[in-house]
Amino acid sequence: MKITKAIIPIAGLGTRFLPLSKVLPKELFPLVDKPVLQYIIEEVVNSGIKEIIFVNRPEKKEVLNYFQKYLNKNPELEAFLKKKNKNHILEELEKLENISKKVSFSQVFQKEPLGDGDAVLRAEKLVKREPCAVLFGDDIVDSKTPCLFQMAKAFKKYQKPIIALYRLPKAKLSLYGIVKVCKIGKKIYQIKGIVEKPKIEKAPSNLAIVGKYILTPEVFSYLKKRPCEAAGEIRLAGALEEMIKDGKMVLGYEFEGKWLECGNKQGWLESHLYLSLKHPDFGPKLKKFIKNIKSA
Repeated sequence: MKITKAIIPIAGLGTRFLPLSKVLPKELFPLVDKPVLQYIIEEVVNSGIKEIIFVNRPEKKEVLNYFQKYLNKNPELEAFLKKKNKNHILEELEKLENISKKVSFSQVFQKEPLGDGDAVLRAEKLVKREPCAVLFGDDIVDSKTPCLFQMAKAFKKYQKPIIALYRLPKAKLSLYGIVKVCKIGKKIYQIKGIVEKPKIEKAPSNLAIVGKYILTPEVFSYLKKRPCEAAGEIRLAGALEEMIKDGKMVLGYEFEGKWLECGNKQGWLESHLYLSLKHPDFGPKLKKFIKNIKSA
């Protein structure tokens, strides 16, 4: 089974980013010189995915417009930029246009915030009976090889659901979903259980779940029968845990790269700073600027 489709849930209300998210979806917040979501789209495209399915809200049109707009040339804008010798901007627009040409976009709607599992379930009809990737817009991985591409190689061998895993320091374990695992190969684990935000002393490992998955069609049937949890939500991790309890094999992959979180203001700012300092054009000047601030 080959992965050709990716589900990207973007129906969230962005409450952690209020009041900023009142005027712009958090997925389009800038991260250095492009929106947060563009990093995810580039990861998907560079991993060989051909179709992206957004799970969106009906009134939230900005995200799809951002990517689809550039399928149509804007001669007037291009002429203006050429006249002003803004070739570097033309190059950036061309990069975005090329990304948009390599993948098709569609969307389904989640009108109420009923959990990430409910969001994934909304895309079932478009996925059909195929394996698919699921990527959440809050999680970016800075790596030489796209994180999803690494996971897809593991899926090609095992043909089982795969969860992205990242090793954390002990002090942070109580903030995330942590997995109980048995190592079965290089960077690949069989997941024996999932514990949400455990007390540090009760954490089953130091491997945290990152919002990147490869799912098999069987997962959808578990999402359908998964009862709503306390907040009235259906959780993807809960459905995967039910599969594990039924003796199904669910795998975890400890990817190579640095996990950058953009799900809250602090994480977004830290990710922005990290990537800005790494940027070949902005980094050297920013480091000099920060050094001058410290010495002032």
